[in-house]
Amino acid sequence: MDHIFGSYLKEMRENKGWSINQLAQAAEISGSQISRIENGLRGIPKPQTLRKMAEALEVPYEELMNKAGYLQQDAAKHENISAPAWATSRDKRDFKKMLEDDGELMFDGVPLNEEDKQRIKDVLTGLFWEAKQMNKRKK
Repeated sequence: MDHIFGSYLKEMRENKGWSINQLAQAAEISGSQISRIENGLRGIPKPQTLRKMAEALEVPYEELMNKAGYLQQDAAKHENISAPAWATSRDKRDFKKMLEDDGELMFDGVPLNEEDKQRIKDVLTGLFWEAKQMNKRKK
């Protein structure tokens, strides 16, 4: 999956006519990180990194999430759950339960706007799946 995503990222960058450094600057991430991703030497980026790349490349964030394996084509559409390909139905259930809290997200007593809520969700998504995957490796 890492190499497939890396090839896809390289194709998207080249279609835009950009060098690695141009993408790095636009996405505000390091050029070496992009190079390692494209060459399959680095794992799949975290959702917040994918969001930066999607915005820089002007492609839908969900498209990069899907190509990176965070979204399962059928399950994500029907259950609205972002999940890597290795996630079990139990993992997805746990993630959905974590996100179901309907309480207002606030910081210092001030409700967060939609953009800030999405950033928090992106970070939580990345941390959740990273922790799940690390836990599976330990078993």
